Amino acid sequence: MTFWRLGIIRGIVVGLAGSGLGMGVTMLLRIALGLTAWKAGPVTAVGTVVGILFYLAGLGAFKYWLGWVRRRAAEEPQATEPTQPHWARYLSFDINHKTIGIQYLVTSLLVIIVAGIYQLIARLETSQPGLQFLSPNTYNSLVSLHGIMMLSGVLLGIAGMMNYLVPLMIGARDMAFPRLNAISYWLTPPAVLLFLFSLPAGGFDTGWTAYPPLSLRAPLGMQLMLIAFYLVGWSSILGSINFLTTIFKMRAPGMSLFRMPIFIWATIATALLQLVFTQFVGIAFLMLLLERLTGLGFFDPDKGGNVILFQHLFWFYSHPAVYIFVLPGLGVISEVVPVFSRKPLFGYKAVAISSLGIAFGGMIVWGHHMFAAGMEEWLRVPFMFTTLLVAVPTGIKIFSWLATMWLGKIHLETPMLFVISAIVVFLIGGIPVDLYIHDTYWVVAHFHSTLFGGFVFPMMAAIHFWFPKVTGRLLDERLGKRYWTVMTVGFLVTYLPMFWLGLNGMRRRIADYDPALGLGTMNTVATIGGYLTGLAMLLFFINLVVSARRGAPAPANPWHSQTLEWQVSSPPPEENFVTIPQIVGSPYGYGIPGSRHALIPMSSQPPEEVS
Repeated sequence: MTFWRLGIIRGIVVGLAGSGLGMGVTMLLRIALGLTAWKAGPVTAVGTVVGILFYLAGLGAFKYWLGWVRRRAAEEPQATEPTQPHWARYLSFDINHKTIGIQYLVTSLLVIIVAGIYQLIARLETSQPGLQFLSPNTYNSLVSLHGIMMLSGVLLGIAGMMNYLVPLMIGARDMAFPRLNAISYWLTPPAVLLFLFSLPAGGFDTGWTAYPPLSLRAPLGMQLMLIAFYLVGWSSILGSINFLTTIFKMRAPGMSLFRMPIFIWATIATALLQLVFTQFVGIAFLMLLLERLTGLGFFDPDKGGNVILFQHLFWFYSHPAVYIFVLPGLGVISEVVPVFSRKPLFGYKAVAISSLGIAFGGMIVWGHHMFAAGMEEWLRVPFMFTTLLVAVPTGIKIFSWLATMWLGKIHLETPMLFVISAIVVFLIGGIPVDLYIHDTYWVVAHFHSTLFGGFVFPMMAAIHFWFPKVTGRLLDERLGKRYWTVMTVGFLVTYLPMFWLGLNGMRRRIADYDPALGLGTMNTVATIGGYLTGLAMLLFFINLVVSARRGAPAPANPWHSQTLEWQVSSPPPEENFVTIPQIVGSPYGYGIPGSRHALIPMSSQPPEEVS
């Protein structure tokens, strides 16, 4: 095997050549127009965009469509060439949804590692009053990059889970648009590189929100971040089209809407939010980029612009984005709780519809992020009511989980332990206090509690639950319970003090604070908690790598689950099902004699009857 046959190698080489070509042509045009040849903003912007297009071409992303345009048969193989090892699939343009799901998940975990390291460095700086080893600009750049990279990593993790599970759970052989699915993923590696390069390019000290006028004056790193998140947004939009089409057009016979697993309902709600709202943050960032490059005055009051307009556009996406993060996590909880309680999911239809209720409620609450921004005062009251109303469908889910666990035969395996932590932490994060503690550490604690409870702990549960399906091996259960303990304690030690710090007036995104305020002790405690959480993640990654290579072989259905993905071999066959299954009942019929979700004729792995 030659490295040139790996798609990623071709993509990098061709992409760098295209980037150089784009920058060179731009410099020649500037000279022809009588301008100086080099100006970092426009030259690097054109070079980046051209380089990304060349990179996709080098990967082979356009090969099929170019063949179709030329009216020639263009065959796209399901895998890489037979002479290449299996791992080469993950470094090439592969169209199988399971390969793409793993690509997303591995990329997500790598991004989360780097973003977490940035924050651990920043927490050392704030552990005591006074500047320790970072300048204020460097501190703010690290915190800003941590925020936007962590959110992007979460989006990638969500896409990974949905890519791997959705076709298996609905009885499909792949996604509706496999090649579009692959392009959705391959847009993300250059985005990750641009995030990383933004720090040596001067960084950006605006926070992850990129508010003007700071973002208009920030160094070149700001521009790289804007383009990077724009790519992540395109990936989200293309992926959402694929998920919605797949779910509504490719479900197995007999799978009515109310026979779908709750994770599929969560995917529908998430995809709808991505499809409708991602364009707004894309528009906001594009306007910001154009204002930086060309001097247009969208957000500059001196040129007739409006700074508050950016905030409306930004939060019109970014609050629904919170539910993009948490809805798949809440779907994971609804999958895990019935399996480890050995009971049917309580109130299935109400839980299913509540996902859409959360999505709809999330559309109309963005203004509570702007109570202190100079927004019209009369708008506070309706946004206050909608913020409270969105808690109703969330409460339905929590009530369902507790009722399902009530008097159940609960098995406290690692996935269930992470789910219990998720429920507790998510409830803590939902405490709504807004105007008077805006821009303090209370907001930091609130947002991280929501994100950990709604995504991070559920993602840990999901990885432990579906790891045997992906690899055919089990994660080390004893080690899993140990780092569950460390992670839960570490989280509480980190963020409970931040609620106190916020109530006592400590502002977020500051590298230093007055020692007379007496905030040093709680900041030290929070820093210790952050490093405990980092230790838990390190143990988790060790478990992940070691178990993938030498873990105990997993039974076909180690958790005795009834959902469709567990009714085929682990790992699943290339096209999932030899024969498309017939759905005959609920996916959560635990404890009901004779209950069965699906019949799979001629399958190598017959469906189990689960009690």
